Amino acid sequence: MSVTAPDPRRRRRLGAVAAASLLALTVSGCSGLGRTAVGPVTYHTDRDAVVQVNSPSVRGCHRLAPSGAREIENGTLVDIILYPTRDCTGKGTAYVATRFSDVAAESGPPWRSYTFVH
Repeated sequence: MSVTAPDPRRRRRLGAVAAASLLALTVSGCSGLGRTAVGPVTYHTDRDAVVQVNSPSVRGCHRLAPSGAREIENGTLVDIILYPTRDCTGKGTAYVATRFSDVAAESGPPWRSYTFVH
């Protein structure tokens, strides 16, 4: 009975194919379709309600409660920009990094919408 050693070129080719397959699966799983900001965005309204949105989409403009928000905590893994308007436009924005919070000045308007930085 004779035993032959495996061909090292064949082993390398199989390794390259396996690595390429894993890379393709990883890239397709991280596509922008349906991507979410993992974690909660929590805010307090002028009416003392606490609202928590878990893992919102990273795309688009997100409206806050109609009365707006005075305090916002970004518990997601993605930074956000706060806006005093309902359509994520205009001046007077605030940048809130991951795991940070922001409190709107009492003399200014409440936050009414936000977008993710991605």
